[in-house]
Amino acid sequence: MEILSVDKYENYKDKTVLIRCDYNVPMQNGKITDDTRIIKSMETLKYILDRGASVVLMSHLGKPEGKKVKKLSLLPVKKHLEKLLGKKIGFIEDITDKNSIKEVKSKKSGAVTLLENLRFYPGEEKDDESFAKILSQYGDIYVNEAFSVSHRKHASVHAIGKFFDLKLAGFLMEKEIEYLKKYIDDPKRPFAAVIGGAKISSKIDVLMNLIEKVDILLIGGGMAFTFLKAQRYEIGKSIFEEDKVPVAMNIMNYAGKSEGMLLLPVDAVIADDIEEPGKIKKVAINKIPRNMAGLDIGPKTEEKFISALIGAKTILWNGPMGVFEKKEFSHGTLKIARAIAEETAKGAISILGGGDTISAVNHFGMYNKFTHVSTGGGASLDFMGGKEMPGIEILKVC
Repeated sequence: MEILSVDKYENYKDKTVLIRCDYNVPMQNGKITDDTRIIKSMETLKYILDRGASVVLMSHLGKPEGKKVKKLSLLPVKKHLEKLLGKKIGFIEDITDKNSIKEVKSKKSGAVTLLENLRFYPGEEKDDESFAKILSQYGDIYVNEAFSVSHRKHASVHAIGKFFDLKLAGFLMEKEIEYLKKYIDDPKRPFAAVIGGAKISSKIDVLMNLIEKVDILLIGGGMAFTFLKAQRYEIGKSIFEEDKVPVAMNIMNYAGKSEGMLLLPVDAVIADDIEEPGKIKKVAINKIPRNMAGLDIGPKTEEKFISALIGAKTILWNGPMGVFEKKEFSHGTLKIARAIAEETAKGAISILGGGDTISAVNHFGMYNKFTHVSTGGGASLDFMGGKEMPGIEILKVC
């Protein structure tokens, strides 16, 4: 099975290409505050336009739950696209209107049209075939450039596949698949994974999938305390998932039988309160008082983790080491980011995934220091966990 990318097809002239993008961008007072996802779609968009096609773009924004919500309209995205492309862009308010379909089909090559928020329609999240069929009438060729929603069975990424003979992956989608599959399934070794964030529950499949593949697995962030609780440490008021303690124990037992090495924090930065900390201390992991919580990895853990990363040829990072949004608890995440960036500069392949990880590297101004930063949060987790990706499955050809 293989997936065809947009550059593997040549006959775009006078065709209409329907592209599923991810324009679920952050906005404040109707203005886009981060256009990264829009910028990332430009390579595919311009490639197709340059070859004589017209383009119809579709995306969701937020969670309107099948209702039209004015503040979640894609109109601000339309205006931003016009600035980026230097041309007027059509906008379809009522996707299901037959006249709208005729209007789009009558446009000449080079035209760009944006459909209103897909999630204004209940059929999108229900993976409704009738809604998918309506969407399919807007194009002759289908392109998926929205890896971030390809783990969901939604009409625009799954059911729509039944109505197109030609289904292609955009350049960004192709890159996501290449890095997340190629370098996880067949990594350059040593292969190190750094997994953090607050909860094990969202990353059980990732951890179980990786433990068989990595040479070194480093676990930090709030989720580390569930592992430490499983080892019967006193963790004070630190966040942990009581019902996942047996899972943590199973992962550690499994790691003990594998050739990979699992490392947990040996010290922590603790405080009495996360919002207004009156007391902040650095203590050994077995010295956390009952009235305090671990909010970052400590300096000895930083040294231990950084030493483990030296010489790694493939590094996967998903999840911060602490509450990086607070300056007092950001040091561990910053040190790990710098360490991975240094190994990348030496030639290592570094792959970052997860919304919090991306927020962290943006926070530190380090976004461009890594080989690949995945646009998918839940999607990258599912992919790394070995789960089926509906939006990718429909692109596969024999």
